[in-house]
Amino acid sequence: MTAPPLRATYSLVDHHGTPVTERTYRGRWQLVQFGFTSCRVVCPRALAKLDDVLDRLGAHAAAVAPLYVTVDPDRDTPERMKAFLGATHPRFTGLTGTAQQTGDAAASFRVFTRRRATPAGYDVQHTAITYLLDPDAAPARYWSDTRTAEAIATDLAALLTAPRA
Repeated sequence: MTAPPLRATYSLVDHHGTPVTERTYRGRWQLVQFGFTSCRVVCPRALAKLDDVLDRLGAHAAAVAPLYVTVDPDRDTPERMKAFLGATHPRFTGLTGTAQQTGDAAASFRVFTRRRATPAGYDVQHTAITYLLDPDAAPARYWSDTRTAEAIATDLAALLTAPRA
């Protein structure tokens, strides 16, 4: 799979309250997943699959910065992202910001989002794709939600262990 035609840029805040951009993680591969902490099915499944990918990479996982970018900035504050990820997916860094900042990030990755009313309030429909930025913060790969952890880990391991020009 070739790199997607994306800008893949962001200017957000991590779950520690520190401003970050795609350049913050230069030198590491960025594994980027969009979602939200109130999601009940798709997002938890995607994060669990990516945890499995990181487990399969073993020591090579240290070269990867796993990032979870919210599509629900109204609820997903840095504190909420930190509590959620710390309890369930501690290797991930949560990224959030204003509605404008998170919207700009989603648009730069070509992530579709739409807030939808539900009996319990609302949820956010969004693109379910995992993105990979290379150590220079350039788009490198993407995987649809249907790809298995094994397939993603195999693809990623090949990239992590390949000689870089």
